[in-house]
Amino acid sequence: MSNPPYLPYFARMVTREDILILGLTAGVVGSLVGGMMLGIGLGLVIGGQHLGWLMVLPAAPVAGMIGYVQARRLAKRL
Repeated sequence: MSNPPYLPYFARMVTREDILILGLTAGVVGSLVGGMMLGIGLGLVIGGQHLGWLMVLPAAPVAGMIGYVQARRLAKRL
């Protein structure tokens, strides 16, 4: 028997393991990158280098973007 016309392939479902690993890696890597950007940027700002604001301000969005990229990669793999 062939596949129904509305279902050309059988897609694999996202498992709990995939979601757990995605959450853990996005949280750990995002916090490390965001924390390093925040720490280095604040160190520069306190030292009088205004260029440090270019690291402080985008620290949180960059940390969140890492999780978004990892989720897109997981969705593409499935």
